[in-house]
Amino acid sequence: MSRLIRPILAALLAVSCSLGIVPSVYAADLGGYVGDSGVCGKAWVLNRITSRFAYQVRNVPNLPQVAITDFHNIQERRYLPAQEDRPIGRTYCGAQVVLSDTSQRDIWYLIEEGQGFASIGDNVEFCVSGFDRWYVYDGRCRVLR
Repeated sequence: MSRLIRPILAALLAVSCSLGIVPSVYAADLGGYVGDSGVCGKAWVLNRITSRFAYQVRNVPNLPQVAITDFHNIQERRYLPAQEDRPIGRTYCGAQVVLSDTSQRDIWYLIEEGQGFASIGDNVEFCVSGFDRWYVYDGRCRVLR
């Protein structure tokens, strides 16, 4: 059995390295985060949000039947690197989405490093303003801001 697991783990490690998962860097002279600010706008993040939002509006009662058609003003709001007392690195992002009914809403989302399925890949949590019917992220998406 362990003969099968080792090649699988090696392949997963190779895939994650090929995806360009690079540790972020702090610059003491700039006094803030310096790194890949484009992580919030990566296609896999936006695609995951779009597909999970479509699932949400189909399965939560009394939500308008709309879809995300576009993202605007994507920005990284905060980065908390993994540390000894906080083992999961988190990137907080904000943007505006255009919905299929042409309305615009604010969206806040969080990318958690290494928290994908079976701890492989990253996890994305999101909240679209007005669509948190069950207050999962507190009123007005406060938890993800």
